Amino acid sequence: MELQSIKNRFGIIGNSPSLNYALNVAVQVANTDLSVLINGESGVGKEVFSQIIHALSARKHNPFIAVNCGAIPEGTIDSELFGHEKGSFTGAVDSRKGYFETVNGGTIFLDEIGEMPLGTQARLLRVLESGEFIRVGSSKVQKTDVRVIAATNKDLLEFTHKGRFREDLYYRLNTVPIRVPALRDRKEDIMFLFRKFVVDFAERYKAAPIQLEDEAKNWLINYPWPGNVRELKNIAEQLSVLSQDKLITANALKQFLPEQSNNRLPVLAGGTGSVSQAEFANEREILYKLFFDMKKDVTELKKMFVEILQNPANAGAARMATEVLMRDYNNPADNGNASLQPTLVQPSVMNNTNGNQSVIIDHNDIHHHVEVEESLNIMDKEKELIIKALKKHRGKRKDASADLGISERTLYRKLKEYDIDE
Repeated sequence: MELQSIKNRFGIIGNSPSLNYALNVAVQVANTDLSVLINGESGVGKEVFSQIIHALSARKHNPFIAVNCGAIPEGTIDSELFGHEKGSFTGAVDSRKGYFETVNGGTIFLDEIGEMPLGTQARLLRVLESGEFIRVGSSKVQKTDVRVIAATNKDLLEFTHKGRFREDLYYRLNTVPIRVPALRDRKEDIMFLFRKFVVDFAERYKAAPIQLEDEAKNWLINYPWPGNVRELKNIAEQLSVLSQDKLITANALKQFLPEQSNNRLPVLAGGTGSVSQAEFANEREILYKLFFDMKKDVTELKKMFVEILQNPANAGAARMATEVLMRDYNNPADNGNASLQPTLVQPSVMNNTNGNQSVIIDHNDIHHHVEVEESLNIMDKEKELIIKALKKHRGKRKDASADLGISERTLYRKLKEYDIDE
């Protein structure tokens, strides 16, 4: 079946290479019984891909059901999926079939699979491996023939490292991965989607469709769309209903778009391959932590030198503090701050006629020469913090990655990227 006919059938709009690739994978895997794991941010349309796989498979005439694992309470999810016997728990007044029993021969779509409890994950793994399950409160083993398609907006591999998701289940589900691209990664499709939405809403509300000025189009295309297609559709509906003018200016559009976050950092240079949003957020947290610590150290250092240099009576203490600070900051092995090399003001010491020493301080130097020269290169600071974490945990990657707030996989990639010798 041609890709365009599939798009028309399921209402998919767009022609970006990443979207077409994901659709091609879905079409190719549809005629098999392989498990599929659909990855993508919230709002990108992961459920549509599960419907495509089912509709093009040999199971298309059998039942299809979509289950949101994050919306079912932990205490009842086993009963919902596998059924229960009468009296198996409080409120179980009758026996009940679960989804794996009622959808026998069909397809079950498990959305937000990352929210599934560990106990339920063990039951699901058994179904995937042997097709067997047991109702809650029963000892009878039953068989089922159900194809499982799972979806998540989480990094399940990172979840396995944290013990929140079974590693064996992850690899069993991830037989064929499909990544649905985020809307910001397919900017060429944004205007096509927007026009389709405004035309649909114009017909629904019996009004003329709105249009955008060129500047407004640029705003729409360059907005990051954290809510993806779902958010774009909501904005199109709001504009269609609430706008007085049918020609939307950039200023009018900005009133409907949430204020963009200013804490987005550029992607680090020198990387090999793309960085996921979760990994980027973790790396950003590392940099924030480093910058805050560095700012605190610099402020305390400046304060210390001003106090010492303004008190000539403490000349001996000044020399001792100078020696200690110079030693600490010139020895990165002691504190890991190799890039912080302060320029210290040495007080002038002169001998009086009575043989006593006095300290002559030029207070202008306090303001002009007490300064800290520091490297602001992001990659240097990130590398420095990673080295400190590894030293702190004696080279144990798992402990170091947990302390840094990143996954072990991200830490391994950074070790290669920065050529850090463990």
